Amino acid sequence: MGFIDVIKERAKADKKTIVLPESMDRRTFVAAEKILKEGLANLIIIGTPEEVAKNSEGLDISGATIVNPFTYEKTDAYVDLFVELRKAKGMTPELARETMMKDYAYYGCLMIKNGDADGMVSGACHSTANTLRPCLQIIKTKPGTKLVSAFFLMEVPNCEFGENGTFVFADCGLNQNPTPDELAAIAISSAESFKMLVGKEPKVAMLSHSSKGSAKHDDVTKVVEATRIAKETAPDLALDGELQLDAAIVPEIGASKAPGSTVAGHANVLVFPDLDAGNIGYKLVQRLAKAEAYGPMCQGIAKPVNDLSRGCSADDIVGVVAITAVQAQNQD
Repeated sequence: MGFIDVIKERAKADKKTIVLPESMDRRTFVAAEKILKEGLANLIIIGTPEEVAKNSEGLDISGATIVNPFTYEKTDAYVDLFVELRKAKGMTPELARETMMKDYAYYGCLMIKNGDADGMVSGACHSTANTLRPCLQIIKTKPGTKLVSAFFLMEVPNCEFGENGTFVFADCGLNQNPTPDELAAIAISSAESFKMLVGKEPKVAMLSHSSKGSAKHDDVTKVVEATRIAKETAPDLALDGELQLDAAIVPEIGASKAPGSTVAGHANVLVFPDLDAGNIGYKLVQRLAKAEAYGPMCQGIAKPVNDLSRGCSADDIVGVVAITAVQAQNQD
């Protein structure tokens, strides 16, 4: 049974309510039909009757709750909540209503904040910034979290590396050029996400173009410092760096380039030094190795809100909804 099949079984065992705000995209409804048929989650789809009818034609979404924000009985309560949360920023009832009706992601986040849903998946036709801005303004960060970051859960077919081909790659979607402190926070959050979703012990590699001092550059120094901070912050975590990619995942190369390391050659959580490397890296693996790439998943938010690549398929949405439901189970 593959990783996503295990996640789906976990999602079915304790069904959560997930909001899909992108009723303007047919992929939402193709995914919804599959999610409902498989029993992965209870779904709320935000949209007007016209949007829903147009984009769901020929599909059975009868098991979903359709919320028309213009007529829904709780809309006024959500307006009041939005004003209360953002009054220090000058939010008014008129502006709150206008924002919610123009961008259903805000409406979905208010449903979560109000306790009417457990999580949200968006991004099929919105940028990462447009997906994350509402949740950072409304749901806020998890207590004790230093940084919201993004990761991909990668499932590589016929792969002996990582956890039978399963990896977390971070940060591939959000933080452009993290500082050593931020990179350390990303590593620790990613390890927690790996353990929660995969159920195995994380082994974290702090990636670089250098292994253990083989190159000298400010970029290498950043990763070395991030490794030191992460080890001090989470001393029980299996984490090492700086490591080149081959030293991180190939046992014989890890033994050669980083002798004595318990992580080198066995890493299943790969922390990239910046967003360029992370984004390029996950897309290379996705396209050339025909890997499944679920994400960008978000970590550090008080309730699970997850992004999608705008090039995603309906099946990608199904997988991310299942993962979001499992994240929600772990926040009860």
